Amino acid sequence: MLEETRLHRIRALLSTLNRVSTEKIIQHLGVSRETVRRDILKLEAMGALRRVHGGIVATSQEPEAPLSVRNTVREREKQAIARAAVRQLKAGQTLFIDAGSTTSLLADELLSMPGMTVITNSLNVALKLTATETELRHEVILLGGNMGLAAQATCGDLTISELQRYRADVALLSPVGLSSQSGASSFAHHEAAVASLMVQHANTRIIMADHSKIGLTSRIIYATMAEIDIIITDAAAADKPALASLQARCQQTILA
Repeated sequence: MLEETRLHRIRALLSTLNRVSTEKIIQHLGVSRETVRRDILKLEAMGALRRVHGGIVATSQEPEAPLSVRNTVREREKQAIARAAVRQLKAGQTLFIDAGSTTSLLADELLSMPGMTVITNSLNVALKLTATETELRHEVILLGGNMGLAAQATCGDLTISELQRYRADVALLSPVGLSSQSGASSFAHHEAAVASLMVQHANTRIIMADHSKIGLTSRIIYATMAEIDIIITDAAAADKPALASLQARCQQTILA
């Protein structure tokens, strides 16, 4: 892996989690401890982070990495999660879908299941579900609002106001962190506000989180464990000590 790519991925991790252990970086990049040490020193010299015992922290509160970056990370695991999520749905349902790399892949899988009404703030999801030369397979409602470039999604007061009018059978959400103590959480206030309202206005709440998010808590909690009906993660989460406590507190946990 090129140094430029490694540095970019370390910064993407840090912008999402705000604090990252050295062990997590080694696992994420699949490189040696010495390589990670050199990369951290270089990023610290650039002012991009600060070293602490056992890892690194952000020097400032930065927005989450752009969707284009997140789309390249753990894509196989996210595809498996998306396929498992579709198997929990029934034709004709109304869905809330928030913005994220996993929900973007969910949109691809939904093309095989006709007759849904999809309400989303994700431009990426809306475009995927309507990018067809044949008859549309779903009714797609893109919520208005301010356009956030990093997540390619709408947000703000107008988005919340529009979302207030709707109810859904299922909300499918992709958090930054998921833990048994805190529930589902996000880094950005505006993203958490949308996800929180989707949780409140849906009959069934499905959280889609790859193994890297298990056991983590980001800045803003938008769904408690009592509000989560189904957790879908990938098979690698089986090695996470935090998974057992999630399984104990959620009525259904699926390893894809």
